[in-house]
Amino acid sequence: MAVAAWAFFNLSQQTLGLAFVVYLLIGLVAFAPLPFVAYRAYALFRARYVLNRESLELRWGLRDESIPLMDIEWVRPVEDLAYPLRAPSPALPGAVLGLRRHRDLGIVEFMASETRHMLLVATARKVYAISPADATEFTQTFSRAVELGSLSTARPKSVYPSFVLAEAWRSGLVRYLWLAALFLNIGLIAWTSLLIPSLRQVVFAFGPDRTGSAVPATQLVLLPLLSAFLALAGWGAGLYYYRWQEERPLAVIIWASSALTSLLFLIAVLFIISTPA
Repeated sequence: MAVAAWAFFNLSQQTLGLAFVVYLLIGLVAFAPLPFVAYRAYALFRARYVLNRESLELRWGLRDESIPLMDIEWVRPVEDLAYPLRAPSPALPGAVLGLRRHRDLGIVEFMASETRHMLLVATARKVYAISPADATEFTQTFSRAVELGSLSTARPKSVYPSFVLAEAWRSGLVRYLWLAALFLNIGLIAWTSLLIPSLRQVVFAFGPDRTGSAVPATQLVLLPLLSAFLALAGWGAGLYYYRWQEERPLAVIIWASSALTSLLFLIAVLFIISTPA
């Protein structure tokens, strides 16, 4: 994030040329993994293993798996395997996620923060690799819950991030808002890219009398970058709330606000270039 901010700041101070292109490439390359890292950080912050007499619930970001206790065949440490279980790549600190096939277990889904002292939770359909803070305590609690028996019948539940995306996309209103924000930002990027070579200076921070200080026209690039960042943040925040039926109106409001914000950035560029430098 620091490298991306540094590159975009220097980009806004340059005139068109080699330095402008270099700073642009550095900024884009540094910014590209940030959404991925941000989601992984959010997923780790939300990670929970909730064990009770009815079920074991595994929460990891937008992934949510609820397993009835009667469906769990066994729980054992990964060290007990005759053949080692390799973690999926890339296994980042705090984010050991993904699927891996094992010769004895079949498909193993990782929902863990580290590879040491992992536990394997086996069901008839799949095996899950998890990393509770205290593996021994977790195993003992699971054994006590099985001995006590369930008070009610739990239903299995499996929610994937792709399922949330697909369900939101099926809504015509949501699809329109997503596409509106996308095309507004693409149009803003294309428009500013065409404007910058034809302008030497523009006026930023003008007041009611439309006066202000003139800056290099390359600083116009900050507007589409900021617009795209806000649109991406709004898209992610909307997906977070869309998972719950009662919160979906809030998700739609966020997505509508993102589209409106992108439109306002487009109008801002129009006002900036119409002000004489």
